[in-house]
Amino acid sequence: MWNEELTASLTEYGFKQSMNDYSLYIFSKNSIFIALLVYVDDIIITGNNISEVEKVKHFLKTKFMIKDLGELKYFLGIEVIKTKDGMCLSQRKYCLDLLNEFGMLGCKPINTPLEINTVLASEATEHD
Repeated sequence: MWNEELTASLTEYGFKQSMNDYSLYIFSKNSIFIALLVYVDDIIITGNNISEVEKVKHFLKTKFMIKDLGELKYFLGIEVIKTKDGMCLSQRKYCLDLLNEFGMLGCKPINTPLEINTVLASEATEHD
């Protein structure tokens, strides 16, 4: 039900739901572009106009009990790092957590598990 209400509210505002990814909503008017991504009860909002993004947040607050968590730092195991050139998306923490979970945190890294240019071939077996 919540998703239906959210979709109806976003459509009312002028967003269009992506037909390729139903969790993505796009608002595009004149030179303003806003993308809104929903995962369960988390929402990421970004766009090329900060004041318009703020208007969307205010609109959502009038419709739903939401809390603005500020700038995005983590989402679905992806770390978001702001740089002078833009953003860097990294799964370093997620990978370290996996290595730790399986007791492999102290393992030595290797560039490739096989020698470069190794050719793998299967030997055909005869069936009677």
